[in-house]
Amino acid sequence: MSQHLINELEKLKKKLLLLGNMAEQSVRQGGLAIKNLDPEMAKEVILMDHQIDLKEVEIEEDCLKVLALHQPVANDLRVVISALKITSDLERIGDLGVNIAERTIYLSQQPPVPIPFDFENMWQLSLDMVKRALEAMVNMDLALAKKVCEDDDKVDQINKEMYQKVYDGVRSNPEHVESLIHYLSVSRHLERVADYATNICEDVIYMIEGRIVRHNPEVYLSGKRYDKLK
Repeated sequence: MSQHLINELEKLKKKLLLLGNMAEQSVRQGGLAIKNLDPEMAKEVILMDHQIDLKEVEIEEDCLKVLALHQPVANDLRVVISALKITSDLERIGDLGVNIAERTIYLSQQPPVPIPFDFENMWQLSLDMVKRALEAMVNMDLALAKKVCEDDDKVDQINKEMYQKVYDGVRSNPEHVESLIHYLSVSRHLERVADYATNICEDVIYMIEGRIVRHNPEVYLSGKRYDKLK
């Protein structure tokens, strides 16, 4: 591998980390906005989304240039392919932060309704998954990537419980149905944040091992051995 290609791949990783930090900030501030019902903070999150979109396009163009100019193979090719996919996932995480912020603007204009689920825990878990997914990507940490994939179940469980709580809330307080539905959307958005963090870690596994584990249970997780991919 030429030194020029090495330098380009390092630049690519740095830009991915920057985009990841921007996406994480979007979800963090979106969560703060919904927690405090702060419409001004929500508007800041919405405005920031344009910068995330621009950075996504920049990284995608860089990936295509590397493919065209250097024609990477083997491990290097996997890095570029994974970077393209991770870039898309990070942009979508940023979009989910915007979606949460938009729910804030509506809810701030309605009579107060207690958040009907364990928002704080779900929000922090999702954020932590994004943070650790970025760490796994930068450090090429296989064990950490697999651990993040496992932790997705915790967020899924909170999201499942949310549906029953909203159902109960609608029955007992039908006048709050629209607000409760908006909170249900917040729960769903956080669940999707965790899903995208999982996707990123699956791409990290692909970068390191060359195995596609998405949609496939045959993967090693936390020391539990599954049959190897055929």
